[in-house]
Amino acid sequence: VLFREQKKSTHLIINARRGIITAYHICGDFMEFHNIEPIYDNRSKILILGSFPSVRSREQQFYYAHAQNRFWRVISAVFEQNVPNTIDEKREFLLQNGVALWDCIKCCDINGSADSSIKNAQANDIGMILRSSDIKAVFTNGKTSYNIYNKLILPKTHVEAVCLPSTSPANAAYSLERLTNEWRSAIERILK
Repeated sequence: VLFREQKKSTHLIINARRGIITAYHICGDFMEFHNIEPIYDNRSKILILGSFPSVRSREQQFYYAHAQNRFWRVISAVFEQNVPNTIDEKREFLLQNGVALWDCIKCCDINGSADSSIKNAQANDIGMILRSSDIKAVFTNGKTSYNIYNKLILPKTHVEAVCLPSTSPANAAYSLERLTNEWRSAIERILK
């Protein structure tokens, strides 16, 4: 632990090894802060937004780090490329294919990685990506991110989002093939 600071009713704790910032409220609840930078550049054509990084992603400081999440397999199949393995390969894959990637939530109360436990969410500033890229469409990875986007972000950006089925393993109703087909259909309409 790097330091602990009390401001108003909140204790800030920064874990130096993992780069994770956690704010513990005196009431006993805790708020997790997003610790992964958005991936985008001025060539980005589509923006894909998750809800909030899983525990595994927060630890590794990169998106969709849990081995059972199907995001990297789906997006690779959509672009008909090999699945990237390292963080550098994943970042390069996104940028080469015009994909911006971030999450809707800047910080929230969450129990582990469960989207269903999210409370007190505060939004990331998605507008900074929209202003500096050539985004043609915004997609959300699942209903939780779609609902958060519509509640917290849409009133600021006025850019409608398209909800794609979640790549989470919790979305067992969708096979990898079905996920890939739906994602491909939605993305190809924009990029081709």
